[in-house]
Amino acid sequence: MADVNRGNRPLSPFMLGKYYRFQLNSVTSILTRITGVALLLGALLVVWWLLAAASGPEYFATVDWIVTSFIGDLIMLGSAWALWYHLLAGVRHLIWDQARMLDMPTADKLSWGVIGGSVVLTLITIIAV
Repeated sequence: MADVNRGNRPLSPFMLGKYYRFQLNSVTSILTRITGVALLLGALLVVWWLLAAASGPEYFATVDWIVTSFIGDLIMLGSAWALWYHLLAGVRHLIWDQARMLDMPTADKLSWGVIGGSVVLTLITIIAV
């Protein structure tokens, strides 16, 4: 039987534009997944550097030049931020898994805490290293 109630169904959150406005919690949740995948880029760069160190001095010099270049520094900086962000967002999800702080004002504060905390911890990491 055909569904005649098509106009009364809720809209999908993936219908961007006039139908759906991103909320802070949805953006931070999506960003958590993106940072998890983006951490692979930094990990691959470190593994490549380690393999080059084991391969010989000529190849290591080439890879070391790439890793310590401006682009390599940007990738490592982004990886440091992604690592802190992903860690703090994971802690936030552990809190939510215990059914705590689920009301919208507190959830928004947690989201801002994840964003601000990741920036502060990244800056501390840059200063410490």
